[in-house]
This record gives sequence, structure tokens and C-alpha cells, in this order.
Amino acid sequence: MTETTVAALTSNRERPAATASGYLMLIILLVVILIQIYGIVSLANDLAGLVPMLALIVAPIAILLIAPGFYMLQPNQAVSITLFGDYKGTDRATGLRWVLPWYGKKKVSVRANNFISDRIKVNDLRGNPIEMAAQIVWRVVDTAQALFDVDDYKQFVKVQVEAAIRTIGSRYPYDDFEHLEVTLRGNHDVVGIELRKELQARLSVAGITVDECGFTHLAYAQEIAGAMLRRQQAQAVVAARKTLVEGAVGMVEMALSMLSEKGVVELDDERRAAMVSNLMVVLCGERDTQPVVNTGTLYQ
Repeated sequence: MTETTVAALTSNRERPAATASGYLMLIILLVVILIQIYGIVSLANDLAGLVPMLALIVAPIAILLIAPGFYMLQPNQAVSITLFGDYKGTDRATGLRWVLPWYGKKKVSVRANNFISDRIKVNDLRGNPIEMAAQIVWRVVDTAQALFDVDDYKQFVKVQVEAAIRTIGSRYPYDDFEHLEVTLRGNHDVVGIELRKELQARLSVAGITVDECGFTHLAYAQEIAGAMLRRQQAQAVVAARKTLVEGAVGMVEMALSMLSEKGVVELDDERRAAMVSNLMVVLCGERDTQPVVNTGTLYQ
């Protein structure tokens, strides 16, 4: 037996159920009650006859068959109909409905549900422990799969959300200062799409679709949060210094070039090196520099 055949045997698909309008059956029930009242009144007045006797016999049986079959459906609700454990279909029509009393009825909400997961600890792509939590908006689209293909579809959603978060968390690094990789912290849209795809693949077996999802909590675990913060600060300082040095070198190069082009002063290699050193100190220093006024010649 192939995998496709096994899946076809174990997976249920929703189909319409054969049910009736409850309003029509309610009118019939009222008529049957009136017939029974007529029979009781006739016998009380000693009006014996075939019709009163039939009314007293048939009417109670009809009431017992009609009354238990009523059920009410609100908007975005469905009822799964079964006959001795065999799935017969799903009724999604709203209002008062009716089905034969020996059919089983189980209501299922097809409204949107919001679920926020607990914070869980996950190792990212680089092995760093991080804490993650997500929220998803989900709803049942196939009542047969939700009721008969999984034991408890609401608990199934909770477990699969946690599994999907762990999968996505281990697929990407938390952060990347070089901006060369997709990260959990810097690419929320991309990671959110991946999380939704992962959830949809896991929940489709239960007839559930995911309308929206996203992370509600994303941070380093407490045991490494301090160390990672210092690392981020150090990397930020290095990046800032790199930018500062690149700008200072460009300014020194521009100053020397302009001085040479306009013939303001002629500098030999030694004085050129001294000027470069002084300009770099001024431009890259963290504190204000103190000027020194030279009252002699350039070389004294």
C-alpha cells in the first residue's frame, strides 16, 4: 500500500451533511402537539373513536422523534454529523436546524482564534541560547480533519506552535553586525513568513489555517545577556572607530592635496608626516586638542 493510499484512508475531508430546516420541523412539531391535545380532549369527553385513539398513539411517538433533533447554529459555527461513529457530513447553515435524533451532533467553532505561546529557550544557528515567544491567529477550515484526524485540535495547535518556533529559531542567527545574513532580530518580515509556512505545514493535517503570526518576545537568554550586551557594545565601538578613521584619512588626504595644488606651503617628507600625525590626532581624538602656536620658523 502506497503512502498516498494510506493518507487517503486516514484523512477525513469535510462534506455537506443532509439536514433540514428547524423552522419547518418546529411547525410540524406544533401540529403534532395539537393533534395529541385533540386526542386527550376527545377521550376526556367520552368521544371514543379511531382518530382520537390514533392521535394518542402516534403523536407521542412523533414528538419523541422530532424534539431531540433540533439544534441551533450561530454565525461561524458548524456541526459535525455522525451516525454510530461514521462521519456523515458537516452542517454550516446558521439558525434553527434539525436532523434525525439518532444522528450524533458535535459543534465546532470556525471563528478566528488568537494564541500567544509561552517563552521558550532555543539555541540559534550559532548555538547561542535565546528566548522566543510568538502569537498566531488561526481558525478551523476543515471540521472533519479537526475532529477526527487529531485527538484534540486545540492542544495540537499549542504543541505545533512550540515546535515551529524551535525550528525557526535554530534556522537563523539572532544577530549579525556585518549584515550579511538573515537574522531573527533584523529581518522580522522574512522570519515571520518562514514561521507561517512552517506552522501551515504542521497544522494542515488538522484542517487548520494560519491567518497571521509574529514574534512577541525575542531576546538573549539571561545567562548570556550581559556578555552579549558587552559584545554588541564592543562591536559597535569598533564599527564607529572604523568609520571615524576612514573619514579622518579622507580629510587628511584632501587637506594635503589642496595645500599642494594651491602652493600654500611646500612640505618635505618629514614635515608632511608630522602634519599627518597632528591632523589624525585632532580628527580621531575623543577630547578637545590644545593648539600650540609656533612663533619661530617652520623648522624651529
